[in-house]
Parts: sequence; structure tokens; C-alpha cells
Amino acid sequence: QVQLVESGGGLVQAGGSLRLSCEASGRTFNRYNMGWFRQAPGKEREFVATIRWSGGSTYYADSVKGRFTISRDNAKNTVYLQMNSLKAEDTALYYCAADRALTLVPRTLEREYDYWGQGTQVTVSS
Repeated sequence: QVQLVESGGGLVQAGGSLRLSCEASGRTFNRYNMGWFRQAPGKEREFVATIRWSGGSTYYADSVKGRFTISRDNAKNTVYLQMNSLKAEDTALYYCAADRALTLVPRTLEREYDYWGQGTQVTVSS
């Protein structure tokens, strides 16, 4: 089992940047593909980005491509989401998630992820 704890959220002006972190418990972090999702008020949770267990492959939602970067440090059991050029529509509760399947194909559906953090709030003021 993996426990995930997100941090780094906050209030930022449009055009600004934030870096989210997600630290995982356990010694098998490098056996999980990791993902970031977000949920805005009144909306369903949506996929943001995913990174393969090795860190060698990433995949992004079209809405964040070119602005967000997902990365991981397996030695620190941590996955990151660097968010630049933030927009008001990026305001949401951001979750990290772990996927045991170790697939080569990027997975973007909630039901494909096995463990979830509690989320960290990102608010972008316009």
C-alpha cells in the first residue's frame, strides 16, 4: 500500500507559477506510474499529467501541455508538478495518484489509479 501526501498549493496571480509535490510512503515508489488530477468546484475530476515509473515518459492533458511539467525523484519518493503561466481556469484541488499497472500506455482515467492523496488547493486569481 502507498500513502500519498501533496503539498505546494496556494494562491497565485494569473501568469504566475507553483510547484506541487507529492511524497509517497513505502519502498516501492519506483514500481508505480504516477499521475496528477484536478477537480474544480462543480466539475468532475480530470486528468492533468502522468509519468512512467522510470521517469522516462510523460503525457499531458491538452489544456496544460506546454505550461505544466511532471517529474519524479525516485530516491526521494516524490513526484512533482511544475505549473507555469497559470490561468484562472487552473483553479482546482490537485490530487496525485499511483498506478500499480506499470503500463507503457499513459493512463488518464481515475479508475485506473489505485492510490490517491488528499489533495492540495491551487487558486489562481485573474
